[in-house]
Amino acid sequence: MAVVNKAGLLLTLSFCLLLTVSCKRYLPTWDSIDSRPIPDWYDEGKIGIFIHWGVFSVPSFSTEWFWYQWEGRKLQPYIDFMTKNYKPDFTYADFASMFTAEFYDPIQWAQIFKASGAKYIALTTKHHEGFCNWDTKYSFNWNSMDVGPKRDLVGELAGALRLTTDIRFGIYHSLFEWFHPLYLQDASNNYTTQDFVKFKTMPELYELVNKYMPEFIFSDGDWMVDDFYWNATEFIAWLYNDSPVKDTIVVNDRWGQNIRCKHGGVLDCDDRYNPGVLQNRKWENCMTIDRDSWGYRRNAQLDGYITIEEILSTLAETVSCGGNLLINIGPTHDGRILPIFEERLRQMGQWLQVNGEAIYATKPWVYQNDTLTKGVWYTSRNETDTLSVYAIILDWPTGDTLTLGAPVTSLATTVTLLGYPDMFSWEPGSMGGITINIPSIPFNKIPCQWAWVFKFQGLKN
Repeated sequence: MAVVNKAGLLLTLSFCLLLTVSCKRYLPTWDSIDSRPIPDWYDEGKIGIFIHWGVFSVPSFSTEWFWYQWEGRKLQPYIDFMTKNYKPDFTYADFASMFTAEFYDPIQWAQIFKASGAKYIALTTKHHEGFCNWDTKYSFNWNSMDVGPKRDLVGELAGALRLTTDIRFGIYHSLFEWFHPLYLQDASNNYTTQDFVKFKTMPELYELVNKYMPEFIFSDGDWMVDDFYWNATEFIAWLYNDSPVKDTIVVNDRWGQNIRCKHGGVLDCDDRYNPGVLQNRKWENCMTIDRDSWGYRRNAQLDGYITIEEILSTLAETVSCGGNLLINIGPTHDGRILPIFEERLRQMGQWLQVNGEAIYATKPWVYQNDTLTKGVWYTSRNETDTLSVYAIILDWPTGDTLTLGAPVTSLATTVTLLGYPDMFSWEPGSMGGITINIPSIPFNKIPCQWAWVFKFQGLKN
């Protein structure tokens, strides 16, 4: 480590003050790492797209955990599937050459993500199967350049996003691999050795950051062992101090079975984490459009996909409680985003074109859901000393009034509907709150098809 004399240190501090940048160095401890503020872009963006894509997209049966369920747990449905459809000596590795990606068009993907209204993505670079979707030095013949697509899937999408959109590029990376010999050896040694971490996991992470400069890292595969094995604090301290994305990088909390939901960056806690109440720390709800799988399933039925109404309900609840929504899709082995995934994403984008003011760059209000009416979630925005409060109404009122219990009105209170030109009249509710008079609105004047947003200004609270 270089020695810095007092004059040099004073010069550095003066430089930091002059440019109003932070010169704080983060230590490889959770206390120090937890003290770093989450970059504003992440909190303001609110919505990301998760992409689970890998060799598991070839069998595309039941779940992205196919290999483990078949040969790890030896579950009968998976054994039967393989017996009926593949030759007796077929191995999971044989699927890799069938992961072809011939229809993979990263520019098209970027356009779909842009239309969705998402502000960042997290592409699977490596799932628990260990297959790497990039040109890596640390995975011989088990990566997308050596077998299958013969393409750098990660690099192509990063380039397409940066060329055609303002969406932040991010990655998903699994710390462990089900059947890697070095990992299995470390596990058999009760994790007293760290050869897998030293020669595989950490070299991959450093390579991904230096090569593709992601601004979001969703770590996973941490639950087998405490954080002492993964050496994650050293890596995160480097990310925050010296990496090429040190000022903008965001990480999650999955760095050891004792760490998730406690330490790190944003809290993912569990899959589909949605506490329904305001949290003390920034958190994220990673969830799927396919109800049962993160990867593509050929055997999914229509009712196996959530509706746009469910997506918007989850979005409203998540943002109201201070979280971000990371919504997952699973492309096919040949690189297509299924029409049903594309439709859901474009529907979300259409809704956000009208109602994004109530989502992006908002803050939680004093109430998250309404005190009288169910299916109402609140957000707020403070601009130029004017507080705007947004009530996201999941069901359109059946009568000619809507009564909400949370807003406290004043003589200056105004009520509008996002996307509709006229103000709404109102009166104080009989039990407090506000009663909004709902006029007859022609069908072609309704601003959106699902989940409507009333905007309040001039409230006392």
